[in-house]
Amino acid sequence: MSLENIAVILVEPQGALNIGSVCRSMANFGLGDLRLVSPRTDHLGDEARRMAVKASGLLEQARIFPELGSALADIPLAIGTTRRFGKYRENLLNPDQAAELALEQDADVRVGFVFGREEHGLYNEELDQCQRLMTIPTHGPVPSMNLAQAVTVTLYELSRISARRRGLAAGGKKLAAGEELEQMFLHMRRTLLDIDFLDPQNPDHILRSLRQILGRAGLSSRDVRILRGLMSRIDWVDGERRRLAGLAPGRNKDKKR
Repeated sequence: MSLENIAVILVEPQGALNIGSVCRSMANFGLGDLRLVSPRTDHLGDEARRMAVKASGLLEQARIFPELGSALADIPLAIGTTRRFGKYRENLLNPDQAAELALEQDADVRVGFVFGREEHGLYNEELDQCQRLMTIPTHGPVPSMNLAQAVTVTLYELSRISARRRGLAAGGKKLAAGEELEQMFLHMRRTLLDIDFLDPQNPDHILRSLRQILGRAGLSSRDVRILRGLMSRIDWVDGERRRLAGLAPGRNKDKKR
């Protein structure tokens, strides 16, 4: 599933500034399908354009619908957003769960995230038209979020999880393959044993911690090459030190390296 197949649907938005902010967030996170259901303001006015900044093109491309049903006509999976809980608002998804659900759909399936009015949210009959419901957990005396902020949180999760599913790290870089990582850790193990950094009786104790540290970093192929270059330099320096001192080569030296 591509982010291009995800629609942001605003039902009766009242604030032009909010609509413009939503467009900017959509541009930030790579979405382009904005649908407005009976907007209560001019979405092409100066206020909306001012908040959209360079995403004003999305304002001009936005499709207008008279009611939610027509906006969902081509969307088999609609995820409605709500802050209220009750008998008919159960099994609510968090934004990350909703993003996972959306992105696991087939490539030709369109998914819509439906956001309600700034003051009242979505009515029950509108939520009834959505297959799943989502809420954004909040704390404090103001439980509901601003419309544009709620959209931004949702799109961030979609972008983050989409990148992870494509094998990209948070910064947009392609993650190194598992084989590359294992070769790097084998190299690291030999080198760190040679310089007596690892305990030869239990070398994997520290190496396991290094694996966790570097695993959290989300290494790209370039990152792996840099780290292996560092290990190779350490190998060379250690070899020179031993040669000048008349010492035998490191006990774990790989002759091919």
